[in-house]
Amino acid sequence: MTDRKQLHHDGYALLRQAVPVGWLDGLRTLFDAGITPSDQWPVPRGADWHHSLLDDDAMIQAVCRLPQLLAVVGELIGERFFLAQVEGREPLPGGGHQQLHRDLSAQRPGDIANAMVYFDDYGPDNGATRIVPSSHRPPASEPPFDFNDESRSVQLAGAAGDILVFDVDLIHAGSLNRLGTRRRSILISYFAEPLYASYLQTRSLRGIRMDASERFEPAVFSLRQV
Repeated sequence: MTDRKQLHHDGYALLRQAVPVGWLDGLRTLFDAGITPSDQWPVPRGADWHHSLLDDDAMIQAVCRLPQLLAVVGELIGERFFLAQVEGREPLPGGGHQQLHRDLSAQRPGDIANAMVYFDDYGPDNGATRIVPSSHRPPASEPPFDFNDESRSVQLAGAAGDILVFDVDLIHAGSLNRLGTRRRSILISYFAEPLYASYLQTRSLRGIRMDASERFEPAVFSLRQV
């Protein structure tokens, strides 16, 4: 299959070493400086995670606009879109396990895409993301997915600087940080433009500070960049 067909078939792309290596030390420092206790967020965060408030930093915003990343997001969403949210996340030692789940589209299938940017090497020992490939568009004849069934899940592994980009309906989950080694990352959300009005009504609940007025056109980006 072509890259485009493969992306839509799988529901995700893993962009290896997409973040310039010279940026990583600075990104880790930003993450650590932005770690904010759960009770200081508008809505409490999970106790077994570090959550970092860093969305309005210029370097973080540059990562969110990497052409290779925007190319995949534009193809997944398929219409004009905007950068909605970015937040730092890290599973604490002995924490981070999540049940498989979908984050769910808002108004139509594929109107939201997420990206996980890894600042540290990741794998089964430190809570790497699990995904179920091709689970974002199940056939109508397929029975409902059992989120307790891990038989189709794949646990990712890779190096600092990788980016996982996925359709928001793809089944995925965080995993247990068994060894307690650092696994800093940022989770980025991109929304189709028609979601902007509803986004404005809820952004304060998520502690979002960044400007979300910029718009991106998927036609500008080519999957040949990936």
